[in-house]
Amino acid sequence: MIVKQYYLGCLSHGSYLIGDETTGQAIVVDPRRDIAEYLADAETNNLTISGVINTHFHADFVAGHLELSAATGAWIGYGHRAETEYEIRTFSHGDKVSLGQVELEVLETPGHTWESISILVREHAGDATPEAVLTGDALFIGDVGRPDLAAAVGADPDELARALYASIHTVLMQLPDSVRVLPAHGAGSACGKNLSDELESTIGAQRMMNLSVQPMPEDEFVAMVRSGQPAIPEYFAADAVLNRKDRSLIGSSGALNALSMRELQDADGRGASILDTRSPQDFAAGHLAGSLNVGLDGRFAETAGMVVGAEDEIIIIAESGREDEAALRLGRIGFDRVTGYLDSPVQAFAELGGIVETGPRVDVETFDQLRNGRVTVVDVRNPGEVEDGAVPGSLHIPLAELARRHDEVPSGPVLVHCAGGWRSSVGASLLRTLGHADVRDLDGGYHAWAEVNVPANA
Repeated sequence: MIVKQYYLGCLSHGSYLIGDETTGQAIVVDPRRDIAEYLADAETNNLTISGVINTHFHADFVAGHLELSAATGAWIGYGHRAETEYEIRTFSHGDKVSLGQVELEVLETPGHTWESISILVREHAGDATPEAVLTGDALFIGDVGRPDLAAAVGADPDELARALYASIHTVLMQLPDSVRVLPAHGAGSACGKNLSDELESTIGAQRMMNLSVQPMPEDEFVAMVRSGQPAIPEYFAADAVLNRKDRSLIGSSGALNALSMRELQDADGRGASILDTRSPQDFAAGHLAGSLNVGLDGRFAETAGMVVGAEDEIIIIAESGREDEAALRLGRIGFDRVTGYLDSPVQAFAELGGIVETGPRVDVETFDQLRNGRVTVVDVRNPGEVEDGAVPGSLHIPLAELARRHDEVPSGPVLVHCAGGWRSSVGASLLRTLGHADVRDLDGGYHAWAEVNVPANA
């Protein structure tokens, strides 16, 4: 039996290849859209990918089921409550898929979404104890899935939370302690709030260490999973719908085009989003007026989806040679309208003069001097981060909500901070594009500020 995990750190996403070496049959579970790695490993191991299963309709990325099916002829599977525009095979609780000796068994585990399933993996059909369970977004390492994301498609979060309680306690926690837990997401994902950075665990370890699966009354569980969740990026609702649709395949729009300054200015004039993917430091030193800064060396796609619209035309500014990487990572969340990139941005900036501006960053000393005047401090961290400490008097608006709540920021000078100084550059650039003229951000973020201002024993 082959069980291989593919972990994509920038989206905290885990997908899986399950193969039977005796028959050469394989299934891919929860794939991403760029499928070359699955295909290469299948070829290396003399496997044929005969099926693709999504444990649920993902909201944080566009799954690669259509890409894999187009490349291999594989069928596409979901839990029986799923409805799609494309042809699917549906599974109910207890249904089995045979790869030969290796056998998969479907467990219905609604709660994160109604169609959510988990998949037991047995090395030999009929084994009393499964080798692993692929839990999708029902059970994470250290947490359980949140029940409110499916509200974007009309589900009731309270009803889902109660369904999740049953899925955890009457289904998943009834499995033997030795069963490996292989979830679809890890630390950093907005699909839960206390996810571990470990990539696999066991049912027994989760029974001991995961606070969310401990015996408790249903109402207590519901209150716990409904509170303290990260802010939801705007694009999640779009992706939850897109994963149901018979959409275009990634890369179908062709190669990315290099644009001249004239072409970039034309795109800007028709309302395109100019996405500068360089580091916050490089962006601060000089950038095109009206551009947004989301650095590639971070949670790029998810964060871009907080500040760029899902239907926006996007022009990329990147370090030379990284343009295609940026476009691919945007494609993973369904942002396919990348129409080009600025060729040789450093040279172009040197020639542009008046339409290049700086993005002032301040150190902690300057930050404290300024905030004691008539300046609004905006904290763009998530709710759970703020619970651990905050700058006195700051206005808390999570980055994922800033675009729609920016009118809560008073007119006048603004200081933006996050935890470490990466998201604050995103937030500051967004506020500038939305009409806030005097915006600076804190280099080093709250961590740097707390080292100076918060006693070590606080």
